[in-house]
Amino acid sequence: MTTTGNAPTAAGSGANATKSFQATRQHAGGTTSPERVSAVVRAVLSGVHQAIRTEKVTYPEYQAAKQWLIELGEGGEWPLFLDVFVEHVVEEVAAETQHGTVGTILGPYYLPDAPKLPSVSTLPMRPNEKGTPLVFTGQVRDTAGNPVPGAELDLWQADDEGYYSGFAPHLPEGNLRGVIVTDAEGRFEVTTIRPAPYQIPTDGPTGNLIEAAGWHPWRPAHLHLIVRAGGFRDITTQLYFEGGQWVDDDVAQATKPELVLAPRQGEDARLRARYDFVLEPA
Repeated sequence: MTTTGNAPTAAGSGANATKSFQATRQHAGGTTSPERVSAVVRAVLSGVHQAIRTEKVTYPEYQAAKQWLIELGEGGEWPLFLDVFVEHVVEEVAAETQHGTVGTILGPYYLPDAPKLPSVSTLPMRPNEKGTPLVFTGQVRDTAGNPVPGAELDLWQADDEGYYSGFAPHLPEGNLRGVIVTDAEGRFEVTTIRPAPYQIPTDGPTGNLIEAAGWHPWRPAHLHLIVRAGGFRDITTQLYFEGGQWVDDDVAQATKPELVLAPRQGEDARLRARYDFVLEPA
C-alpha cells in the first residue's frame, strides 16, 4: 500500500477495502433475479436522467463526470466512495424491517479474522498506545430480555490520531481490533482508548469531488462493532461520543441519536461507557 507519511492514501485504502470486501463476499449467499436487477438499475438510471434534466447538465459537465468515474475506478476508490456516500441509505432501508439494536454502516475499514478475546479483556494495542483510556461495558440480550452467552462483539477502531491498523503502515497488524466473547450472562468489559475523529483519504478522485463540492471529509470518533450469535441476526453498528466533533455533521451521514455514548470519568481516571445490545432472532 502506498502512503503519504503515516496517512493511508485513497488508493491504498480502496485496495485494502476491496480485498476485505471480496474476502467476506465469498461467504455471502443469495442471488438476485433478472427482474430485480432490471427494476433497480432502471430506477437508478431514471434518477440520473432526472438529475440531468433538473440541473440542465451541460456536455462539458457530463464529460467531466465521465472522466471522474473513470478515475474513481482506476484508482480503486469505488469501495471508499460507496461506503461514505451510499451505504447509509441502504442501511436505512434494511432497518425498516429490523428489530433490536439500531445499526449503521460497516464502512471501508473492517478486516475479518481478528483474534478472539475473553469477556473481560483489553484490545490489542501498542505498549505506548496514546489516548484517553476507555472502559467499554455492556450486555447482549435477545428481544425477550434474556442474556445471550457466547455472543461475539467484533470490535475495531481508529487510534488516537485517527488511523486504522491494516490501512496505515506504521500501525502493527491487528492494533485495536478484537472479537470479544460474552460471558454466561452475556456481559463484556473491554479496555481500549477513546478513538479520534478522522478524515477520509482525500488525495484521489473522492477527495477531488469533496473539494469541488465544498464539503468537508471528516467522520466523528466512533467504535465499530459487528455483534453476532448463533440463531440471531448480526448487528453492524457504530457508537459515537457525546459532544464529539463532527457528530452532528458526519460526511458519511451515519450517526444516529441512539448510538451516542455518554462516557463518564471513573474513580480510576479512566473514561467508562456502557451500551447494551439487543439481538433479534434470525
